[in-house]
Amino acid sequence: MARIAIFGFNRLSFEILSRLDQNLHEIFVVEQDSIRAGQALDKGLTVFNIDFRNDEELSKLGIGRNIDFLFCVLPEDSDNVFLTLSARAMDSRLSIIAAVEYPDCIDKLIAAGATKVIDPYQICARKFCDLIKKPEITMVLDHTVFGRGDLRLAEVTIPEGSRLIDKMVSELNLNVDYNLILIGILDKELNDDFHFVMGEQLHKLTVGDVLVLIGPSRAIRLFTKELCHA
Repeated sequence: MARIAIFGFNRLSFEILSRLDQNLHEIFVVEQDSIRAGQALDKGLTVFNIDFRNDEELSKLGIGRNIDFLFCVLPEDSDNVFLTLSARAMDSRLSIIAAVEYPDCIDKLIAAGATKVIDPYQICARKFCDLIKKPEITMVLDHTVFGRGDLRLAEVTIPEGSRLIDKMVSELNLNVDYNLILIGILDKELNDDFHFVMGEQLHKLTVGDVLVLIGPSRAIRLFTKELCHA
């Protein structure tokens, strides 16, 4: 189970939390503001009040030992840069995802060691443009994937006795039946080579094939459960 630390509780971090499956991850929030910390507690979250500028307190929290992902969504870009710099110095393998308020700070966060920098305004601007330029594609993606809050990528192996054995990929209607998108297939009979679905519509499914799916966690669990029934 991955351990995830989210520094800052605000609208952005709340959206991040709503998209993380808390059954698959151990998640906690770090918030120094008493009002926002109280709001996080009211949501049933684990909350710590520490000084992110103190390396000793960051170490006690688990950074450098057992934190897998760090989300830096503090209100000030300078604070996110400082936190990123400190965390990276303590753990060279830590995945650090940082949000940025002003584009000028993107290079600073990357230089500080951020694994990925997110500009929410840039993402929103692209979304608005897509709605104008590609309304049909945007609508499909919204209804099948991005409109859901618990999106995840999964590998599902076809077991013995599955109803999908000997079916063609072209016969699958996962987007309609389960709200899932099939990206590709790992074929055990072909040395685990990955095949994108677009070029494999005539592929016949066999025991041991691995379906690579993207979609909501509940839909993936339901599909996996039903897959085991003949």
